[in-house]
Amino acid sequence: MSDAYQPRREPRSTFLPVRGLRYHVLQWGDASLATAARPPLLMLHGWMDVGASFQFAVDALAAADGFERWIIAPDWRGFGLTDAPGVDSYWFPDYLGDLEALLDALAIAGPIDLLGHSMGGNVAMSYAGLRQQRIRRLVNLEGFGQPASEPRHAPRRLVQWLDELKQPQALRSYDSVAAVAERLMKNNPLLTADKATWLAPHWAAAGPDGRWRILGDPAHKRVNPVLYRVPEVLETWKLISAPMLWAEGDLTDVSKWWGTRYPRSEFLERLAVVPQVQQVVLSPCGHMLHHDQPEALAGHLSAFLG
Repeated sequence: MSDAYQPRREPRSTFLPVRGLRYHVLQWGDASLATAARPPLLMLHGWMDVGASFQFAVDALAAADGFERWIIAPDWRGFGLTDAPGVDSYWFPDYLGDLEALLDALAIAGPIDLLGHSMGGNVAMSYAGLRQQRIRRLVNLEGFGQPASEPRHAPRRLVQWLDELKQPQALRSYDSVAAVAERLMKNNPLLTADKATWLAPHWAAAGPDGRWRILGDPAHKRVNPVLYRVPEVLETWKLISAPMLWAEGDLTDVSKWWGTRYPRSEFLERLAVVPQVQQVVLSPCGHMLHHDQPEALAGHLSAFLG
């Protein structure tokens, strides 16, 4: 196994009570570093990921700016070391509720800078529209949202959900942490071996049988019975008052996810409703921008966040 990546800034692993769950939160620095010009930076990870995933970007941001900033990265409910709520389905509004409760638990009263990746980017966009006074700057890393749904899709979706409730969900296990690192590099060929080696024990853990399993509740795999209603989403996005940075990778091909159901051109039409948007493209870079190009991303963040 390759030598592991060596972090520039070591995080503190903390746990906070959030809506009846024991939430795992990584913190680089503390409240003493927060100022009006450089408020706390909260980073929200994506589906089947963990807060530690942002370590490389945190280090690159410190190197780019030459300063230490209070940065916070939670593990969402049912991911990483945060409790799973013991449910058979997950609901998008719960992420908004968890985010608000987390800010309250951290006693953050003033505006923050909010960054989200993928699923986390969608949460960040919605929250920024709903709680404008709490967001100073907004960053979305490839949080595209979902293909548009129509009312006629509802019966089929609900039938699919009912059927999936009867099926046990499971995640693949691995015989070693090295095998987990190999899986990470297979998922993302741009992820270097040292970063995969460091990330693997944060992304998975060994069970009593010695097998390594991803730190994610298998219930996340079940389909959401609630349709993604684009008009409702856009009404929220229109309310975003914070300046926003949209970042994407030049190698991301959304057709691999959705075929022709949701072309990138449709996303750009949606994005146009946000009042203030800067757009950047990183290269060579795929969906995991904070893994593939942490230094380039940090350069854009440094300029945007000020």
